[in-house]
Amino acid sequence: MRLSRRTLLAATPALTAATTTSAAAAEQQGRRLQTGFERLQATGYAPLKNQRIGIVTNPTGITRTARHIVDVMHEDSRVDLRAVFGPEHGFRGTAQAGGSEGRYDDPATGLPVYDTYLKSGRPLADIFTASGVDTVVFDIQDVGARFYTYIWTLYDCMEAARLAGKRFVVLDRPNPMTGRSAEGPVLHKEFATFVGREPIAQAHGMTVAELALLFNGEFLTTPVPLDTVTMTGWRRTQFYDASGLPWVPPSPNMPTPDTALVYAGTCLFEGTNLSEGRGTTRPFELLGAEGIDRRWAAAANELGLPGVHFREAYFTPTFSKFQGRTVGGVQLHVHDRAAYDPVRTGIGLLVTARATFPGFAWRSDNWIDKLTGSAQVRTAIDAGADTDEVVAGWRAELAAFRRIRKEYLLYR
Repeated sequence: MRLSRRTLLAATPALTAATTTSAAAAEQQGRRLQTGFERLQATGYAPLKNQRIGIVTNPTGITRTARHIVDVMHEDSRVDLRAVFGPEHGFRGTAQAGGSEGRYDDPATGLPVYDTYLKSGRPLADIFTASGVDTVVFDIQDVGARFYTYIWTLYDCMEAARLAGKRFVVLDRPNPMTGRSAEGPVLHKEFATFVGREPIAQAHGMTVAELALLFNGEFLTTPVPLDTVTMTGWRRTQFYDASGLPWVPPSPNMPTPDTALVYAGTCLFEGTNLSEGRGTTRPFELLGAEGIDRRWAAAANELGLPGVHFREAYFTPTFSKFQGRTVGGVQLHVHDRAAYDPVRTGIGLLVTARATFPGFAWRSDNWIDKLTGSAQVRTAIDAGADTDEVVAGWRAELAAFRRIRKEYLLYR
């Protein structure tokens, strides 16, 4: 059910882009948007006919009535669902960051659930072979940042499906940050990890189906037999609340679409000794450490970064860094989503944190280099570069990635 761009665009009604959406407008637009799963189901699962199916998914794989697609497909005689493959945090979402659920039988359906987390290549291909499936389907809500691991689960599963001789089908969902543009530094291959396998931008501005086409066309040594089931009714300028879909946290520290909006920039604080807000009700919107006072928020506001204000804030994380201790820092308040640039904002916050907080330090393993994709950001900030100078350091590489990206975009 892979559609050409011409067919897709002819069938998609023009939607009004807006930076804020009323409940009525969201409902109207939501009726027009159909996810990849909704379109697949509407065909009676025709693209999966006479195939034994396994699905890579997590709690975000739901219908607009909040039923999990595995439960829906398991009950439907038109699809032969044989196995589920769980990523980081697990299929039903019981594990925290850096964890998974292991191998078990799902109590609700009796289906075998296999663990894909941190597995790739031949070991993952062997899991696909052992499951007995013919086709591997992928349906997970992404958040639009290179270091969010589900897109690399997609990549690893595509490669493993090729090795195992399986067909691969991607069911598309919206990018909650919009798909307007790619922003931020591009990964250098020598810094490749599970938070970035291939040279794409930090905020890639693509949907998972578009990424699958990019991976197949540019990065996999040999392409996998791939089909994408696209959405209808989604525009690149739309934020998640225009979709009419319920939001399910893709991971425990991604509670709202607001979190996803800032994450591509403020996740960089995972590479520092500051809290990125884990253990609070506003992860990645609250940042801080012991010893930080009002000067950081003041310095960040002086940058005049578009679309965002910074408030002096104090909080006590219930887990992760500074557990049970009160820290000072900032809270981000995005007031103009259309103008807001999460990556530039993240860089501005790193620059001002280093300038105003004497205790600022990078993580000793230079995790910041894995998150940004090279040593450029860390070394530039250490050398005293300002926000504009740091951002200028990746301009040429980003322009090159944008040219490649353009060839794989499916939506206007």
